[in-house]
Amino acid sequence: MTIVYWAAYGMLGAGALLALVRLGIGPSLLDRVVATDTLLVIIAAGLAVHAGLERDPTVVPVLVVVSLLAFVGSVSVARYIGGMLVGSSDDGQDVGLPEAAEERAARAAEEKR
Repeated sequence: MTIVYWAAYGMLGAGALLALVRLGIGPSLLDRVVATDTLLVIIAAGLAVHAGLERDPTVVPVLVVVSLLAFVGSVSVARYIGGMLVGSSDDGQDVGLPEAAEERAARAAEEKR
């Protein structure tokens, strides 16, 4: 059983580390949102693995709360980004782009004027 513990927690830890790297690097808001959602899913998976390997049902309510937090957070941010797309004067493709692309879009908009 020790090999299963190490393998499961090692893979979850590696995934969490990669999600944290993406969260830090970005470069756009949408990248950070996806990284945060991925990190919450990895935390939920870690809780589920712990509950399964330890046969501990007391972790299940915490698992449900983390899962609901991930879902509500993702839906909230998606609605916020969707509102930004509807409210933008352009076609909305500048939302969530890296900074260099946003600067190019701003320059192109100024040249049109």
